[in-house]
Amino acid sequence: MIGLLPVNAVHVDLLLADSAEALAKREQYLQLLSPDEHERMARLVFERDRQRFLLTRALVRTTLSRYAGVAPADWQFQANVHGRPEILDRPAGVPDLRFNLSHTDGLIACAVTIGREVGVDVEHVGRRLTQDVAGRFFAPAEVARLHSLPDDEQSMVFFDYWTLKEAYIKARGFGLALPLGDFAFHLNPGEAPTIAFEPSLQDDPATWQFLQDWPTPTHRLGLAIRRTGADLPVRMRQVVP
Repeated sequence: MIGLLPVNAVHVDLLLADSAEALAKREQYLQLLSPDEHERMARLVFERDRQRFLLTRALVRTTLSRYAGVAPADWQFQANVHGRPEILDRPAGVPDLRFNLSHTDGLIACAVTIGREVGVDVEHVGRRLTQDVAGRFFAPAEVARLHSLPDDEQSMVFFDYWTLKEAYIKARGFGLALPLGDFAFHLNPGEAPTIAFEPSLQDDPATWQFLQDWPTPTHRLGLAIRRTGADLPVRMRQVVP
């Protein structure tokens, strides 16, 4: 059964990577993978990485099939020049589904919409930072704001910035080819994040909607949506493919 299409909306499906229910479906999920995906999975050294790869591919395939009469195993994908996965040869009658994926220790996210740019990033906030990542990659205004905070607040706010910046560059489809220091987020508690661009990026802040969430107590999520007019509704839910 085809679900309600995310027209003028964004749907975000979340999968806990240690879900016993999902892990019990390993053999079913393996049948969904393409030969190329099987090869990529086999090249991964660690079992936890193979498990996360399998769950990620199962999630995107089953999520897309909720919106089109295409079997999960029949979707074909390609990566753009910067590595973002996209639907290859969209079947006739299938809407212009756009998706974006993110995974981190313990959580996988898949954002889906129709006919617009979207990017999602999830990070485990227990991740150790071994270098001055903010100083290397953030905009000067973001670095100054971060360093103005008490030490015990800086690590969490770092992930606020990082997930939003990752979501934006993923939505644009450029990955790290887009300089992270050429755009800056303004975070104001209780309000949606806003963005400012250097002229070199030639982008319009008014066309972007950003959202942050805590899908679990240890995972920060950032979402970037290209839109015109009012903000779009976002549906977020935990699923098992």
